Amino acid sequence: MSADELNVVLLVTTAVLLGCLAAVRLLSGAGLPSLLVFLCVGLAIGESGLGLDFEDAGLTQVLGSVALAVILAEGGFTTDLRVVRPVGWLAAVMATVGVFVSVAVTSGVVYLVLDVDVRTAVLLGAVVSSTDAAAVFAVLRRMPVKGRLRAVLEAESGFNDPPVIILVTVVTSSAWTDAGVVGVGGQIVYQLVVGALVGVAVAWAGQWLLGRSALPSAGLYPLATVALTLLAFAVAGVAGASPFLAVYVAGLTLGNARLPHRGATTGFVESLAWLAQIGLFVLLGLLASPSRLPDALPTALVVGGVLTFLARPLSVLVSATPFRMPWREQAFVSWAGLRGAVPIVLATIPMAVGLPGAERVFDVVFVLVVVFTLVQGPTLPWVARRLGVAEPASPRDVAIESAPLDDLGATLVQFSVGAGSRIAGVEVAELRLPPGSVVSLVLRGGEVFVPGTATVLRAGDHALVVTTRAGREPVEERLRAVSRAGRLAGWYDAVLATRAQESAGR
Repeated sequence: MSADELNVVLLVTTAVLLGCLAAVRLLSGAGLPSLLVFLCVGLAIGESGLGLDFEDAGLTQVLGSVALAVILAEGGFTTDLRVVRPVGWLAAVMATVGVFVSVAVTSGVVYLVLDVDVRTAVLLGAVVSSTDAAAVFAVLRRMPVKGRLRAVLEAESGFNDPPVIILVTVVTSSAWTDAGVVGVGGQIVYQLVVGALVGVAVAWAGQWLLGRSALPSAGLYPLATVALTLLAFAVAGVAGASPFLAVYVAGLTLGNARLPHRGATTGFVESLAWLAQIGLFVLLGLLASPSRLPDALPTALVVGGVLTFLARPLSVLVSATPFRMPWREQAFVSWAGLRGAVPIVLATIPMAVGLPGAERVFDVVFVLVVVFTLVQGPTLPWVARRLGVAEPASPRDVAIESAPLDDLGATLVQFSVGAGSRIAGVEVAELRLPPGSVVSLVLRGGEVFVPGTATVLRAGDHALVVTTRAGREPVEERLRAVSRAGRLAGWYDAVLATRAQESAGR
């Protein structure tokens, strides 16, 4: 490639990237996933637009898998385990039992209504039955919806990819005729269990290493964290387990661990995930052929209608009823099962192996994702209000990150006082930090000063605490307690614990 050709490639690439970022800004308040715009960008620069001819389904599948790994890692990293833990079993049931109910219902109706064979019907049902992590994260994290419902949907979207991927792989391979139900079920159980174990093991080892290492640059910590999640992806793949579950679990574990430079890592992971989403959707748009899409619309409406209005509600009903989820919450979870990159990437698997009718399946799935995301995404806030599951956002936590200082045997802990944090209005002395810890600097309004014991902290302040290595965790716990309950946090927490014990005794 000559220098001129390289300049043209860079010009087009950066123009596409900046255009996609502008689309994110313009559509952020519309409740519409900007990922659809990325698909349209891919279509615009493809064979029917600027004329870029791209038909490599195999390359799309490989690059799409890597992009999905990054997206899932970010989704796990930015998910609060304290919120997910209470709904973990429900999300797991929805990601397994619920998925198979959805596949069975969709495949059955498609086979009866449309003129397709059993294999194509099962393939269509399997490909579209997985909710998409990128779409769910992009929409729900901007919505004031109950934290429990958001946690269920996010965890489900992270957990339900492996069973569907296994099923699609079986349907598109010779195992469709060779493997029995027991064999497929055993593969699924093995991949899920081993994938989860690999994710936890790699994350724990990585947490131990990062917490005891002083890397020469703060920018190396985010890079190391992302590398650990992708290491879990690779190890699980080599072990024949689910790499997607492994990378999500690794991200979830690391994201809820006490890591150095957490704030910088979070920003880096989020940026990388956005880049992966943009690249993935533009690539999928390039692979699609606009001239074939109108013919796929009737079939896409049938499959999508069955999935959205019958299969998805039934799968939620079967999965959530044993957990006593109210019908209003079930209705919202059903409507919020968004589809996105995952079904389209899965639709490239039969294309890559040359399965008859694979292009038709890809076109149907592509149109289905676009149409039903346009219908469901913008209406989610209205549905949440009508069902009574919306709630106002009320941030209470404090942003904390720390960095080890090996030569001094100390740790720097940085915290920011958010608008809803009860640290605002508290004097430095009233923080009552552990012995050996001191608030050394405060940044306020662009000015840095050394606070006194009577300095009152304000919303928007950024403060730096110097503590011993052993004192880092107590300092972070104390800051979070004061952020939740104010200057009387210790007394307040003790009163709540006493009341809880008294209630339990009754």
